Amino acid sequence: MRLFRYTAIDGRGLEKSGALEAADAREAAGLLRGRGLYPTGIVATFATGSSLTGDLPGATPQRPGVRWLPRFGGAVGTKELAIFTRQLATLLRAGLPLVRALAVLARQQRNAAFRGIIESVAESIKAGATLSEAFGRYPRVFERLDVNLVRAGEAGGALEAALDRLARFKEKTRQLNGRIVAAMMYPVIVLTVAVLILSGLLAFVVPKFDQIFADLLKGAPLPPLTRFVLAASATVRHHAGVAAALGVALGLAWRGIGRTARGAFVFDSLAIRIPVFGDLVLKAIMARFARTFGTLLASGVPMLAALLIARDACGNTRVGRAISGIHDRVKEGAAVAPAVEAAAVFPAMIPGMIEVGEHTGRLPEMLLKVADIYEEEVDNAVAGLGSLIEPILILFLALVVGTMVIALFLPIVRIVQLLT
Repeated sequence: MRLFRYTAIDGRGLEKSGALEAADAREAAGLLRGRGLYPTGIVATFATGSSLTGDLPGATPQRPGVRWLPRFGGAVGTKELAIFTRQLATLLRAGLPLVRALAVLARQQRNAAFRGIIESVAESIKAGATLSEAFGRYPRVFERLDVNLVRAGEAGGALEAALDRLARFKEKTRQLNGRIVAAMMYPVIVLTVAVLILSGLLAFVVPKFDQIFADLLKGAPLPPLTRFVLAASATVRHHAGVAAALGVALGLAWRGIGRTARGAFVFDSLAIRIPVFGDLVLKAIMARFARTFGTLLASGVPMLAALLIARDACGNTRVGRAISGIHDRVKEGAAVAPAVEAAAVFPAMIPGMIEVGEHTGRLPEMLLKVADIYEEEVDNAVAGLGSLIEPILILFLALVVGTMVIALFLPIVRIVQLLT
C-alpha cells in the first residue's frame, strides 16, 4: 500500500485535502469518488519500506519492470498543445489504442522536452494510470482544466469528444491571446525605438551642439528650451547608470508587489479600468471565463468544480474574487444568473445569456456563444485601438523630434545674427 495526498471537491463545491492509503493512484481516485469527492489532484508520497517516489498531481506509483522517464520541465507552447490534443483525438477516433497513438505523436514531435513528456505519459498508461492521471504528473504543461476535461471524458466514455473540445478551447484561447499581443506589440515597438533614438541623440548628438554654442555665443544666455535639452543630455550622459539601476529597482518592486495578494488585486482592478485598454482587457477576460466555464460544463464537469477552474483560468484576481462569490452563492442554492449579476464586475449581457441558458437547459451552449461574441468584440476593439494608437504615436514622435529641432535651432539663429 502507498500513501497518497489528495485535493478534491465535495458535492457542495468545497475544496478538501487529506491523505489515504491505496495500491495506486487509480484506486485512490476510486476511493475518493466513493466518498462523494471529485479528485482534482493526487500526489504519491511514501510506500511501506520505500522512499519518496513522486510529487506531482496524479503521479502513478512505480511498478516493477516499468522504465520511468524523467519529468521534463521544458517549455511547451499553446500551439503545440492544441495540435497534440487535436491529433490525439483524431487518432483515437480512427481506432488506434491510446498507447500506440501517443507513441505515434511522440515520434513526430520536434520539441524534445514535449516528446519526453508524451513518452512518459504513455509509460504511465502502460503501468495502469488513466490519461488524466498521467497528464496530472505535469501541471506546468497540462493545466488543471486539461486534466479535468480529460477526466470527465474518461468517466463518460467519450474521451475523443473531450479531447476535441479541449483542442477547440486551446485553439480559441491561442487566437484570442494572439490578437491581444498583436494589439500591444505595435505601440511597444514604436515607443522602444523612439526611446533608443532619443537616448542616442541626447548622448551623442546634442553634446556636439553644446560645444558649438559655447564657442560661438561667448557665454551669451541660451533660450530656456535649449537649456532644458542640454540638461537632459547631461543627465543621460552622466547618470545613465543610476537611472538604469533605478528603473530595474522599480521594476522589481512592481513585480514583487504584484505577487502579493493585495498588490495583485489592486493591479488587476486597475487593469480593467484603464481608459481605452481596460475595456479590451475586460472583454478578453470575459471571453476566457465564458469559454472555460462553458467547455467544462459541456464536458460533464460539475457546476461548482467548473466555476473554481474557470476562476483560476480567468487570469485576473479582481474577476477571480467575483467568481469565488458566484461559487459560494451557487453552493448555497442560488441560480447562476442572479449570482453573476450580483457580482457587478460582469457586463449585463452575460447574466442575461446565462439566464436564458438555465431556462432552456442549454447553459453550456449559451456560455460558448457569449465567448464567441466577446472574442469578436476583442477583434473589433483591437482594430479600433490600432487606428487610434497610430496617429497618437505619430503625434508623440513629432512633438519629441520637433522639440529637439527647435531647441537646437534657436541658438543657431542667434549665432547667425551675431555673425552678421
